[in-house]
Amino acid sequence: MNRKLIAQLILIFVVTQAIGLYVGNYLIDEGIKTTIVNDNPDSIENSLGLIVWILLFTGILLLLLKFAPKWIFRYLIKGMELMAVFGTSFIVLAVFIPEELFALGLSLILVATRIIFRKNVLLRNVSSVFAAAGAGPLIGASLGIIPILVFIILLSVYDLIAVFKTKHMVMLAKGISKQNLSFTFAMPTKEHQFELGTGDIVIPLAFAVSVLGAAKQGAQMGNIFIVPSLLLFASLIGLIATVHYASLENGKALPALPLQTVLMVIVYGLTMLF
Repeated sequence: MNRKLIAQLILIFVVTQAIGLYVGNYLIDEGIKTTIVNDNPDSIENSLGLIVWILLFTGILLLLLKFAPKWIFRYLIKGMELMAVFGTSFIVLAVFIPEELFALGLSLILVATRIIFRKNVLLRNVSSVFAAAGAGPLIGASLGIIPILVFIILLSVYDLIAVFKTKHMVMLAKGISKQNLSFTFAMPTKEHQFELGTGDIVIPLAFAVSVLGAAKQGAQMGNIFIVPSLLLFASLIGLIATVHYASLENGKALPALPLQTVLMVIVYGLTMLF
């Protein structure tokens, strides 16, 4: 096992999820959520709507990657990254900093670092942490348990098809990784620089926050963070297993979400039984 690789993975995962759970808890308490298709968090339409948005976004990126001049693709994808980093970092910073203008200023500074030091891997990982810790809680606070389960299962199936069948996700990942964008985490080793998609961090976090919201809504007794933490631990085990196997295959592209989802669903089912 590549200890340096796994150590980086665990550090990124734990830091992001710890921040994300705190942010998610705040969003739930304040009743902050986003409208995906409708305002009902228990509506399956929201799950399907998210899948449609992901498919449309992926399709647009693939078309740009294949047909647009490289400089257009580079500037468009960079613009998308900067908007995503600004929006998600503001969500996170506004939770920790009461003064909104100060949080706004720090978000703009983070965006500026992505422009000025665009090749810096460490700063890219920092912005990726903010992106994941902001996006995951917002999704989780906006979806009930059944919709989030439907969403992650459908997304896992899509991941399998996109990586092993159509292989378009592999092509897209290669195109994006060359731009050093905050859509992935960089984990450099002596042999290879591994790229971990932020989705493999965001989706488990969204599920954990959704479960946290359900526990709070149901006035569950005891520590309401136990089940979300168990789900994230199961997700981490799946992620480590996938990354370890990929490292043995010299960085072969593998979807981590399917195994993460299977383990999380099993753990969630067991916790509901007991």
